[in-house]
Amino acid sequence: MRAGNIELSLCAAAGAAAAGLAWSKYERGHFVTEELVFSSSKIKEPAILVFLSDLHDNTFGEKNEKLLKEIKRIHPDAVLIGGDTMVTKPGRADLSRTKELLQGISRLSCPVFYANGNHEQRMQRDRGVYGSMYDEFRKLLEEYQVNYLQNKTVQWRDDIAVSGVDIAWKYYQDFHPDSMVPYYLTRRLGKAESERFQILLAHSPLFFDAYAGWGADLSLAGHFHGGTIRLPGLGGVMTPQYQFFHPFCGGVFEQNGRWMLVSRGLGTHSINIRIGNRPQLAVIRLEPKS
Repeated sequence: MRAGNIELSLCAAAGAAAAGLAWSKYERGHFVTEELVFSSSKIKEPAILVFLSDLHDNTFGEKNEKLLKEIKRIHPDAVLIGGDTMVTKPGRADLSRTKELLQGISRLSCPVFYANGNHEQRMQRDRGVYGSMYDEFRKLLEEYQVNYLQNKTVQWRDDIAVSGVDIAWKYYQDFHPDSMVPYYLTRRLGKAESERFQILLAHSPLFFDAYAGWGADLSLAGHFHGGTIRLPGLGGVMTPQYQFFHPFCGGVFEQNGRWMLVSRGLGTHSINIRIGNRPQLAVIRLEPKS
């Protein structure tokens, strides 16, 4: 190949990379609202839920005003937060944006349910690194009257129960995490509700078999950030645990009449890129099944 052709190829590659990074920056700053409908004979009255996951300190407008304005427009009956609202890398750990988010959501006058992601669990586990941050986080939840679902179930309505589970660290291992069985959830949460519609906030989507086997009618997960880059026909490229083209990177999945919704998340973490993968604000409509 001639020198001139090499230079042209390098320039084209550099231009494509620059365009990709510019588009990624645009995507990271512009979330999309996506509505999902689930019907069940257990649901007696319709409900509108907003599900947030993996914000990782990302903001949409000053103090997240764009995100909060959209949630207010939806007028949800409840807001469910699936963990990882903050970044907990040493030297970058901070709760100020989490406080702004909870403060804004608290003005909506609807119940808020919060379950841990791996980052909240890291704050609790690695106190030598993060000091009192986990205690400060708990105080924020109490201040804004958030229902903290740390291995806990709340009977929200006569027809709906909401549970949140902390997933042990061995299930977050890179490359080859441990497998999970339903009795793991029973040990942490007790039996699933059978008469009520059972919602489970479980941060990792890897264990849908266990969630459904436990009795969750609707499991809400995140963690995989949509696969970082999404390719048409192939889905998400890579998970934070270095699994490639995993089918559970984002979307809705069904198994024997039970569902799992995997949010693509609202932020980024180690790899600050999103391409073909706009941040997602999930709106869940629960409807009676006729």
